[in-house]
Amino acid sequence: MIEIHATLAEGMPLAYASVVREARLEQGESGLEPVEDGWFVANVRDVAWYTSDAFGSACRFESREAQFAELGVNLRVLEPGQSNCLYHGESNQEAFLVLHGEALLLVEGEERPLRQWDFVHLPPMTEHVAVGAGDGTCVILMVGARGEDEKLHYPVSELAARYGASAEQETDSAPEAYARFTRPRPERPASWGRLPWA
Repeated sequence: MIEIHATLAEGMPLAYASVVREARLEQGESGLEPVEDGWFVANVRDVAWYTSDAFGSACRFESREAQFAELGVNLRVLEPGQSNCLYHGESNQEAFLVLHGEALLLVEGEERPLRQWDFVHLPPMTEHVAVGAGDGTCVILMVGARGEDEKLHYPVSELAARYGASAEQETDSAPEAYARFTRPRPERPASWGRLPWA
């Protein structure tokens, strides 16, 4: 990074700015991925997607080589009955915006229907999960704060278990909670041709 320092006539600092380079994107198995830190612009149609039989499909916009340090952002595509993850609470704030279709929000032991343009605010440690609903594909923009000391909790939830979205045993370990599931594979959603950007 290069630091630029401008001054007023009296010699007082006017501004400090850093020049941040554009990140290089490379073609991965299922689309473009950043391979270094930096700013970039990428279209949802072109970026890497990962699909799980249990948890739908996700476009995360980042990669193992270039992870976002402070803010997780992903686009999730869910079919009816598919959850985006296991029911959990975490120490950082999250927010969802339903862009297309319908979903159910399982939150603090309650079920709330979500439809297009519904926004969900989740303060730290709010237990939750989203489940695709209705008769078609659902697309949700999911954003969450990140931090080095992030804590997760996966309770056993009777409500979430009805949707296959509960941990089998209460745990604070993501690897333990997800041990029975296969890792997502680099693949676009099966419903790709019916999605808003297709």
